[in-house]
Amino acid sequence: MNNLTTSTHRLIAGKLRRWNDGRAEEAYRRGWWVSGTLAEALTKAAVETPERVVIVEGERQITCSSLGRQATAIARALMSRAAPGATVSFMLPNWYEAAVVYLGASIAGMVVHPILPSLRESELLYMLRDVDSRVVFIPETFREHDYLAMLETVVAQMERPPELIVLRGNARSHTPYEDLLSERHTLSLPEVDADAVQMVLYTSGTTGTPKGVMHSHNSMHALVRQLGENWLIEPGDRFLVPSPVSHIGGSIYAFEFPLLLGTTAVLMDQWNAEVGVDLIAGHGCTHMAGATPFLEQLMSAAKQKNSCLRSLKLFVCGGAAVPPALIKAAALQFDGAVITRVYGSTEVPVTTVGALDRADIIHAAQTDGRVAFAKIKLVAHDAARTGEGEIFARGPQMLVGFVHTEDEVGVFDDEGFYRTGDIGYWVDADYLVVSGRAKDIIIRKGENISPKEVEDILLEHPDVGEVAIVGIPHATTGEQACAIIVRRNERTLSLEEISAFLAAKGIAAFKRPERLEVWDTLPKNATGKILKNEIRASLLTSRNRL
Repeated sequence: MNNLTTSTHRLIAGKLRRWNDGRAEEAYRRGWWVSGTLAEALTKAAVETPERVVIVEGERQITCSSLGRQATAIARALMSRAAPGATVSFMLPNWYEAAVVYLGASIAGMVVHPILPSLRESELLYMLRDVDSRVVFIPETFREHDYLAMLETVVAQMERPPELIVLRGNARSHTPYEDLLSERHTLSLPEVDADAVQMVLYTSGTTGTPKGVMHSHNSMHALVRQLGENWLIEPGDRFLVPSPVSHIGGSIYAFEFPLLLGTTAVLMDQWNAEVGVDLIAGHGCTHMAGATPFLEQLMSAAKQKNSCLRSLKLFVCGGAAVPPALIKAAALQFDGAVITRVYGSTEVPVTTVGALDRADIIHAAQTDGRVAFAKIKLVAHDAARTGEGEIFARGPQMLVGFVHTEDEVGVFDDEGFYRTGDIGYWVDADYLVVSGRAKDIIIRKGENISPKEVEDILLEHPDVGEVAIVGIPHATTGEQACAIIVRRNERTLSLEEISAFLAAKGIAAFKRPERLEVWDTLPKNATGKILKNEIRASLLTSRNRL
């Protein structure tokens, strides 16, 4: 099969993954994919730059040689417990050991499965069973939560329970992490196929059963290569990493960039904007990526400290709705940095790379950026307005399939494009704007309303801190638009006031919310994405009680 369209499946290292000969040939020819792996990059770095610091966590500074020694020890310990191709899970905060585990599993030719620390028993049981995890690395406790007790409850329900490896605490009847480092094994390390599955990440599960998204060593390499060419990255740059390393964004900044691009990761296991400002200033951090709340809070803390964070070259904002006004304000505050929106997903990470010219604030603020390696096409959809379409994406950094091939039904088109479920349109031919979700459309009296359009305007109101607009079933109009607002201050807000504000901004009457709720917080996942399904469920439950 030598064309760029039809995909088939190929069994590599025991995992069935999607494959297209033509696209694979192109990816290798253009250097997006390579024959080497991250494990080989670690070996090379440990020899050539042994004392270079690759990870900073608090007072800890991890060098290439130290990381290489520890990861190799973990790899051999894992090989004594499971065969190549087995799944190794970790549910760790942004601790340096997460990088050791990730690299150790990769060296051993195993599949690494990062788990967000915010998940709990139900999600854990499903995922660990689904991937047949053989080993799980966890903290004993973190943020006053007993992870070991939780995992004991989970694995007790499993037919094939994994071994629990416990970090930074009392392992009780389980295996201390330090034991793996001190074990002595003479096992030969395997040769790892760069096209094999390296990592499985589960979708957030906001609707339906979570799907296991598979990435290969090469899909991750292509992602890093793309960002290395587009994100103003130079050897010696430093990334502040407060985003979870169990998310694909945090994982590449902490695990991949330091070895493939020569950077250093400065880890934060708990986000605090004031501390973030100090870390950027103290370590000379050049890059940071995060969702809207990270940028808002960093900007606020920097203002309080009268700091422009001169070392910062780039802040990439994505993962949730990004108000244009925020990008513009941050660009003024951090007057030496590029502040830009980007768009992507676990399935096709960093689909757009942003607008990287600091002088181009219009595209940086009002669009989600231009495309680099990926290809995008807009496909007609009932939820799309004139000039819009559902976003389909394909690229060398995209997923190589799902844990269960049946989950691919309806997800890919005949040309191998991934159906994102997002609606968007082009600006100036090259810049994408994500205008809403295919399912996040309110249909009122036959008119389609894009909540994001109205939300962006409401975020310009001086008293609105956060906002989510959702559709609630209504007997006469089909759906009713409800705005849930988190206030920026103690001032009272009314439906009449926000309607007048929208009217003054030129928003048509049929788009304005018909109901207002003021909440203290909005439910979000670990990446800052607002969980509208939880908001709808809460509103419907409260209505049914009336």
